[in-house]
Amino acid sequence: MSRAHEAVVGDQFGPRAKAYVESAVHSAGQDLDALEALAGAARPSHALDLGCGGGHVAYRLAKHAQRVTATDLSSEMLAAVRATAQEKGLANIDTQQAPAEKLPFADGTFDFLGCRYSAHHWRHFPVGIREARRVLKAGAQAVFIDAYAPGEPLFDTHIQAVELLRDTSHVRDYTVAEWSAALEAAGFSMRSLRTWQLRMDYPVWIARMRTPEDNARAIRALQLAASAEVRAHFAIEADGSFMLDIMMAEAVAA
Repeated sequence: MSRAHEAVVGDQFGPRAKAYVESAVHSAGQDLDALEALAGAARPSHALDLGCGGGHVAYRLAKHAQRVTATDLSSEMLAAVRATAQEKGLANIDTQQAPAEKLPFADGTFDFLGCRYSAHHWRHFPVGIREARRVLKAGAQAVFIDAYAPGEPLFDTHIQAVELLRDTSHVRDYTVAEWSAALEAAGFSMRSLRTWQLRMDYPVWIARMRTPEDNARAIRALQLAASAEVRAHFAIEADGSFMLDIMMAEAVAA
């Protein structure tokens, strides 16, 4: 029986909530440190972690904001966030189940927004970005962190195929140009954009999503058949580990 995309996302991530709370890739990083530094300077009264997953943005925001709301499609993820917040003694975090494209908040509710490794799961990327702008006060900061697709089609096709095989709720890793256009169209003013590569440990990356064995074999087949240019760009290793392109966009709600 076919399911709506939101159900696919929920089914993929709900049973893996604990893995994402504990994931080294998701729970640490210079990008999280940079996001926290921005929140520390802004001292928001009410911050939003949009598509919170394991809640790592929310935990960082909670140190500097009076109140943090974490949203996600998965009720299991939100339950894990509430439990972890309690363990950490962060009493200023609340949760709300909602898709990014239809946030149940009034216009201008928040004065800071963090969104990390979420947008590539959204069914309607531009709509989610517009909703992010709608719920922010004018002049509020927003930080978007996600995997992105290289502009060259050869690399783009490879990473989208690999991502979808690993996680069937994957929609698209967007290019930097697509991110810039969506943010501008939604009413954001780009303050800065930086990019880097992050190593994905293949066995851990596959295990975290519990990728079916047939899909894992297909990923390895694509990697082994990849051209020299693709192998070089993603630095594909003998065991399938590779470098993923990551971007961080700092924007202001105009």
